[in-house]
Amino acid sequence: VQLQASGGGLVQAGGSLRLSCAVSGGGFSNYALAWFRQAPGKGRDFVGAISQNGGRTGYADSVKGRFTISRDNAKNTVYLEMNSLKPEDTAVYFCAAVFSIISNSWFDKQNTYTYWGKGTLVTVSS
Repeated sequence: VQLQASGGGLVQAGGSLRLSCAVSGGGFSNYALAWFRQAPGKGRDFVGAISQNGGRTGYADSVKGRFTISRDNAKNTVYLEMNSLKPEDTAVYFCAAVFSIISNSWFDKQNTYTYWGKGTLVTVSS
């Protein structure tokens, strides 16, 4: 399984970006998915996650109400829609996947996830 994140870039504070993560290797609909981020000089933090069936999502408090995670099983892609961006959202964003037999659960712990993409840089200017 391979994950390829894209959509990062430079945006002004208050702006929006949509990140995409294409998952190849088969079995997309069996995976729970998530986004994490790592700001310069800091550890990697949970951003948002979506259950295997897409029915449940969860978010870090810092992005709740501004970010939305979604998935398109026909396109084998998970998205992160980011609105009202702040300079503190500047980070490399990583997508992650784990095979899940629990259809309606999402997971916020890094060590839960088996597969990781290489990340895409989001820079928010003030």
